[in-house]
Amino acid sequence: MVSTADLADIKIDNSDSTATNSATENSSSNEKEKDLVQHIEEETSKSALSIQALVEKYTPITPQQWGENVTGVKTQLDTADKVIALTLDACGGVYGSGYDKDLIEFLKQHKIPATLFVNSRWIDKNEEAFLSLSQDPLFEIENHGTEHKPLSVSGKSAYSVQGTATVEEAIQEIVENEQKIEKLTGKAPKFFRSGTAHYDEVAVQIAEELGETAVNYNLLGDAGATFSSEQVKAALLAAQPGSIALLHMNQPESGTAEGIMQAVPLLLDQGFRFVKLEDHKLK
Repeated sequence: MVSTADLADIKIDNSDSTATNSATENSSSNEKEKDLVQHIEEETSKSALSIQALVEKYTPITPQQWGENVTGVKTQLDTADKVIALTLDACGGVYGSGYDKDLIEFLKQHKIPATLFVNSRWIDKNEEAFLSLSQDPLFEIENHGTEHKPLSVSGKSAYSVQGTATVEEAIQEIVENEQKIEKLTGKAPKFFRSGTAHYDEVAVQIAEELGETAVNYNLLGDAGATFSSEQVKAALLAAQPGSIALLHMNQPESGTAEGIMQAVPLLLDQGFRFVKLEDHKLK
């Protein structure tokens, strides 16, 4: 895997230095871009030709939007039925590699399906649990990125987390974890959620061309696993037909599991059903 330090060095030179220096720097930059394209091709099933075509297509485009609800991001199920999709993020990293077994066992016990957006780093720390989850038909495994970065083609950040800086880095953030998931499960993910759920519209289109639709939410379930159980319960009870709820399965010390356990029976009593993202069209 290319390190963060390596990726940070991949920049296009826009200086007004002398022609000699400019040519040298541009040559170095181009070589680094080629190296990253080659790395992506070697690490994934994507061909170098298709990756290079995406780089050439999207590098000249300057994004105009940044945030959670930019053009192309899906935020709800396209239905008037009383259904809710629970989406559980597993973010990975030093503070995000826990596993909320109580939450998962509750869902299994009550046969509540959920869509799991899993980051590459979380898989590395919890491979046995990941494989078990991927084999359970209650759960749909989707892509939460390689390094849990906001998906940008220009280095935008969210919540002080630096986003991907180029088209190449955005591609790598998507396809490396996609390939890991497919290798371990035999099934490629269809949906992508970036770290921090932030994107620009160019990066969203790149994800779509790579075969993954960007999905966020219209119901904030646990605010990054910072809500108390009562807050999680209240958030879920505000669900509407077609809601996609964003929650977390990687913070077992949070109030997320207890809040879900309290809300689910009440929502079932109200006539709601729980579904996976793949069960419905999105909008």
